[in-house]
Amino acid sequence: MPVEVGQQAPGFTLKSGDNEDVSLKDFKGRKNVVLVFFPAAFSSFCTDQLTAVGANEARYASERAQVIGISVDNRHANKAFAQQLGLTDTILLSDFEPKGAVAREYGVYLEGPGLSGRATFVIDKAGVVQYRALTDAPTEIPDEEAYFSAGLAACTV
Repeated sequence: MPVEVGQQAPGFTLKSGDNEDVSLKDFKGRKNVVLVFFPAAFSSFCTDQLTAVGANEARYASERAQVIGISVDNRHANKAFAQQLGLTDTILLSDFEPKGAVAREYGVYLEGPGLSGRATFVIDKAGVVQYRALTDAPTEIPDEEAYFSAGLAACTV
């Protein structure tokens, strides 16, 4: 069952492309977090989605929001993917081992294909989920504008 709006977001610590630990708690009290689960680095739909996120990095920064992308790809693939897309402020993390553990905590892991589903959670500075966008299929891309108008607008902390 996916994490609901109003619930405390499950904590996590995952590896970045540079092999650094990044935790949700690193942003608590400082920044809102836009947590973007994506199925596979370099796939066409994930490329489209994260290219759009990258084009809005300055806008996210102005909203005091940190975008964190999570996939079950290994950290090397995510680093190369971020470099290819020119992401500078968006952090891509690897939910590789144990595979999909964080996606499972958020209720968005797809057992059959062994991937994260495409989902976004907007988490306020207190660690509470203020918005979520779930898709029925990995080929659907959530409306990023809703992250701003519904999600980040709800972050009053």
